[in-house]
Amino acid sequence: MSLTGASPSGSAIGLRRIQREKASGAMTRPVVFFEIRGNDPAKLQLFYESIFGWKISTGAFGLRNIEPGIGGPEPGVGGALAPSDTPRVVLYVQVLNLAETLTKAETLGGKAILQPVDVPGGPTVAQMADPEGNIVGLVQQ
Repeated sequence: MSLTGASPSGSAIGLRRIQREKASGAMTRPVVFFEIRGNDPAKLQLFYESIFGWKISTGAFGLRNIEPGIGGPEPGVGGALAPSDTPRVVLYVQVLNLAETLTKAETLGGKAILQPVDVPGGPTVAQMADPEGNIVGLVQQ
């Protein structure tokens, strides 16, 4: 899926859906990044490189950067392997306004986990938990 939300074929139906969503303010928000967290990022790197052919390189803050996927009809999103005592997968969703999204999450039974913070040379991010405790990252670009 492209970040514009168009259908994979770029069909007129997909474009009309986008126009309707924009007009109503109901645009769906795309996943733009992910993290796979675990105790041994080096072991995870070997696993994911071997099973999926992902290209992974060492990055800042102890992260191992996963290049966006290529070769399919649409490019994939990039991600990172991150050291953590609690293994989990965190999706990062692009939103229009971090503060409004965190407030809305709390009114719907979620919880703000990380208030907005600027990533050096990158976007502004935040994190929330859904009502079940799953962590979801938020990106405002």
